[in-house]
Amino acid sequence: MLRRLYDWMMNLAASRRAPWGLGVLSFAEASFFPIPPDVMLAPMVLAKPERAYAYAALCTLASVLGGALGYYIGYELTGLGQQILAITGGGKDSMAQYQCWYAQYGLGVILIKGLTPIPYKLVTIASGIAHFSFPVFMAASLVTRGARFFLVAAVVKRFGPAMLPVIERRLMAFAVGLIALLVVGLVLSHYLGHGAAAAC
Repeated sequence: MLRRLYDWMMNLAASRRAPWGLGVLSFAEASFFPIPPDVMLAPMVLAKPERAYAYAALCTLASVLGGALGYYIGYELTGLGQQILAITGGGKDSMAQYQCWYAQYGLGVILIKGLTPIPYKLVTIASGIAHFSFPVFMAASLVTRGARFFLVAAVVKRFGPAMLPVIERRLMAFAVGLIALLVVGLVLSHYLGHGAAAAC
């Protein structure tokens, strides 16, 4: 099953529809969807290394636009935003606690969490709940998401072709590693969020 999924992703990554899929995934992940776009970005760079940075730029733009939707959900649809945060590891903290969190850490919350495996939707929705400055939020999202995706693209472009046979031989190990990274991100978001709330 894992092999079929891998082959399907590699075929999709090489197809003409791949950029659309990457854009949709990047947009959705920043506001409500649980799967990070890296899982599609990396195979696409492997399939077409010459387009690595174009894909990273597309990923960044779509993620920032999706972040704007996440911000809107937190700002205007606070109840829904808190439900999404609770489901994805952000806890059930009140609006006052999120506002205190941003008052203490502000821009650092967006910059640090945007580069880590912590789901970015937690940042976008929490920023809206806290009524954090929208222009600053968008600028920070552009910087941090761009750094994340261009780094992934650069690493895969540089080492990907040589690593591809290794990945294909040890597909299960790489899949387990990716799942472990996602779990670590969710656990970190849970404890960091509660730690910041407790400080308030």
